[in-house]
Amino acid sequence: MNVPDQTTLIGYVLLAGSSLFVIVDPIATVPAFLAMTPQETPEQRIRVARLACMVMAGVLLLFAVAGQIIFRLLGITMPAFQIAASIVLLVVALDMLRAQRSRVQETSEETSAGAEKTDVAITPLAVPMLAGPGAISTVIVLQTQARGVAQHVALYACILAVAIVSYFIFRFSAHGAKRLSPTAIKIITRIMGLLLAAVAVQFMINGIKGVRAELIQP
Repeated sequence: MNVPDQTTLIGYVLLAGSSLFVIVDPIATVPAFLAMTPQETPEQRIRVARLACMVMAGVLLLFAVAGQIIFRLLGITMPAFQIAASIVLLVVALDMLRAQRSRVQETSEETSAGAEKTDVAITPLAVPMLAGPGAISTVIVLQTQARGVAQHVALYACILAVAIVSYFIFRFSAHGAKRLSPTAIKIITRIMGLLLAAVAVQFMINGIKGVRAELIQP
């Protein structure tokens, strides 16, 4: 989504925060988190969640800071990346609308392997379940659309905020796993999938506009 000069800082924060929370989707990750930590106590699960969210924040912050540098090194244009990112986000959104985790975010093999590992915090929980291709793509697109120091700082703050919210969601699930309703999780997942699909379509529209502008330049 283009962020024109007159767009307020609050508007950019709402855009960045909602987009990141929807694509990270910690609520839909809760069942996998619990499945991969079947023998852990609530306190052990909380430690796993804390480390996973810290790693997720670190990965996304890295791409938020170095996104444009990576683009220049690889010779990638923003319209091309926006279109590619929109496809990734749309695939994830369609799976979310079916109330299931996308294989873009995790595979059944990764979930099964995670259940056999002593420490699942870094992988597969942090990467790729939380900081997967969709989240990384969203961060880079948002970073390139930030205008001025304030919006760049706001993006970093949104990443940290999403990490903190994700941690508390996992913390709650560690103590109240039996109180979580599968039906409620599916409803929330479908709503988030619809919002993410809209974000994906907007990314694609912006990418197509960028390609068109490049083609008509003298």
